[in-house]
Amino acid sequence: MKKLIFLLLFTGTMVLSGQGQVNPHAFGLRLGGGSYNGGELSYQQGIGQANRFELDLGAGSSKNHHRFYVAGIYQWNWNITSGLNWYIGPGASVGIYSYNDDPGYLNIAVGGQIGLEYDFSKSGVPILLSLDARPMWDFLGDNPGMGWGAALGIRYVW
Repeated sequence: MKKLIFLLLFTGTMVLSGQGQVNPHAFGLRLGGGSYNGGELSYQQGIGQANRFELDLGAGSSKNHHRFYVAGIYQWNWNITSGLNWYIGPGASVGIYSYNDDPGYLNIAVGGQIGLEYDFSKSGVPILLSLDARPMWDFLGDNPGMGWGAALGIRYVW
């Protein structure tokens, strides 16, 4: 319990003192693996100087597994050095999944995202590269529990 309280206080302090460099808009791809990630179309909308909302539309398929989902993440953004930022935030996803010949099921998950990004637009190139992890707790569907995935993001900024 003490660790949880410390983590909440630390995160709250960072949120209140964070000074990020958020772009007004970014659109691109988020590519990765894991139980909740795959290929995604990704849009980021800046909210002030240090916050943004990310909306990802993902789809994937393998031999026996098909999925289609949308994930939304609210992010706090902090600058480490010129162009290099880190971010963290809570989020949720809703999707439709199917295995083999099953008709499919609805999946709802909550979790968050933490990552590192480099903004090349400070050098005159409108590209944002990121590497992140997205742990999610699946509480509705046929496979409840914790899952996560890491992803590489490549986005055009304007």
